[in-house]
Amino acid sequence: MGEFFYVNNFSMSGHETAIDKNHDVCWYEEVIDDDLKWSFALNSVLHKGISDYQEIALIDTKRFGKALVIDGKMQSAEIDEFIYHECLIHPSLLCHPNPKTVFIMGGGEGSAAREVLKHRSLEKVVMCDIDQEVVDFCRKYLTENKEAFSNKKLNLVINDAKAELEKRNERFDIIVGDLADPVEGGPCYQLYTKSFYENILKPKLNADGIFVTQGGPAGILTHKEVFTSIYNTIKQVFKYVVAYTTHVPSFADTWGWVMASDQPLFIGAEEMDKRIEARINGELLYLDGNWFHSSTTMNKTLSQSLLNETVIYTEENARFIPGHGVAYHFKT
Repeated sequence: MGEFFYVNNFSMSGHETAIDKNHDVCWYEEVIDDDLKWSFALNSVLHKGISDYQEIALIDTKRFGKALVIDGKMQSAEIDEFIYHECLIHPSLLCHPNPKTVFIMGGGEGSAAREVLKHRSLEKVVMCDIDQEVVDFCRKYLTENKEAFSNKKLNLVINDAKAELEKRNERFDIIVGDLADPVEGGPCYQLYTKSFYENILKPKLNADGIFVTQGGPAGILTHKEVFTSIYNTIKQVFKYVVAYTTHVPSFADTWGWVMASDQPLFIGAEEMDKRIEARINGELLYLDGNWFHSSTTMNKTLSQSLLNETVIYTEENARFIPGHGVAYHFKT
């Protein structure tokens, strides 16, 4: 491998572009931890900037295609985003007896809405993202979600999800947390707290409603960053809670999700496959009944960590993954 030298700072969080002098390749580096970086060879940088809420980049990588990066963290990549979004969306909708209304917190790129809209029973999808700039450039560059953005069932709202849920009188069958990872100073960490789940989110669910959220890294070395505390926090609010994980190549880690309800959640693998066939337009590429059942079985270390976790996520006692949001950098 050739020698690398840095040509300029990619953003304020220490994410940089570099040139391999021997091969004339531009690289983007994401800081995984203080002593670990994850590098992507680039075709080009499509967009970079700082909105009122977060640092945003849309990069075209050689390995993973177009990739959305927020506050220095990979949010999704063209070649494998279907893994993350199928796992986020379909288990909750399939476990629900007849989902008709969905509220998506975040989801500005449109992929979560795209997956929700595959369900024939859906009558209304509200997607609430705080950042107009993220939504605008995803609509421009992520052409695979063009139909979702133009679907008449989709109600796109630019607002803080907490404020939007508070002011709405309606209840939903499914509420989805497709939020950026909780980083210090970022806009999303308060939407992982017990007070938010208990006082704002849960009252907006129907009696048989289901909540699902992405839970951050869930690898053998990373699951204690936020995954176990998010799971434990949700356990304090809902009667039935299911955690599940899978590997996402562009994230360089296993990823976790948490699904919760006050009604029993689990359905058999065979029943899930029947519901996929009966309810969903098109073909899923990753999820089926057998996989979902296997994804809820953790290795020994993760199982013990989930069982033994005591931290409850609050505004004063939040855990963060490595990295910092815009507000952190603007502190004086």
